[in-house]
Amino acid sequence: MAREKNWDPAAYDDKYSFVWKKAAGLLELLDAQRGERILDVASGTGHLTAKIAETGAIVTGIDGSPAMLRQAQAKYPHVEFVLMDAREITFRESFDAVFSNAALHWIRPPERVVEGIARALRPGGRFVAEFGGKGNTARFVAAASRAWKSLGLPGAPPDPWYFPTVAEYAALLERHGLEVTYATLFDRPTPLEDGERGLRNWIGMFGDSFLEPLTEAQREAFKSAAEREARPALFRDSQWIMDHRRLRVVARKS
Repeated sequence: MAREKNWDPAAYDDKYSFVWKKAAGLLELLDAQRGERILDVASGTGHLTAKIAETGAIVTGIDGSPAMLRQAQAKYPHVEFVLMDAREITFRESFDAVFSNAALHWIRPPERVVEGIARALRPGGRFVAEFGGKGNTARFVAAASRAWKSLGLPGAPPDPWYFPTVAEYAALLERHGLEVTYATLFDRPTPLEDGERGLRNWIGMFGDSFLEPLTEAQREAFKSAAEREARPALFRDSQWIMDHRRLRVVARKS
């Protein structure tokens, strides 16, 4: 089982609001209706969960991070949030829809998550999700690997994420009784805030798997080496542009 990531919810909302602000199209695909029961998997600080609730749907957000959940509950006390690992989804009643944005690439093994989603859905219920797909942050990952080797760090660099192809993820869903009705993989280049420090800050927020096994001195050296290696591909017009690719999928439980 993958190690739980320690999130900083204040920094997440302050510097990386693009994670949820770019989900308007995903909410349109969900098309939540008044009175529907909807589960938001890995709901984070709750912004999209609250947006779904505005439709009149009865929505529950789950997240495995107590810190993220506390922030969500404080900001949206009228919405139900539950501390729950996405690999251990358990509810007595079923849902009309399961939704997830920008989270499932963090959670391994993916089979455990899909099993729980399938259990949670009523027959005919829908699953609507977006997360990192094949090739997501590929230029950063290549630069990080070169930086790791250039510093002579032990072993191979970490491989913390799950970025499937459309075919791979569709097959996984269909093995668990979820018929894929829509799937697309698309580029979403994403500008990072804070100019020159943008990539360094991004590594601090999302790349802690690279930093955890290192000493403090090695961490700073790695960030500097990663900046140097990534600059030709990811830095332009005084700004870092992260090479995001997103997999968006809709499926129905048979």
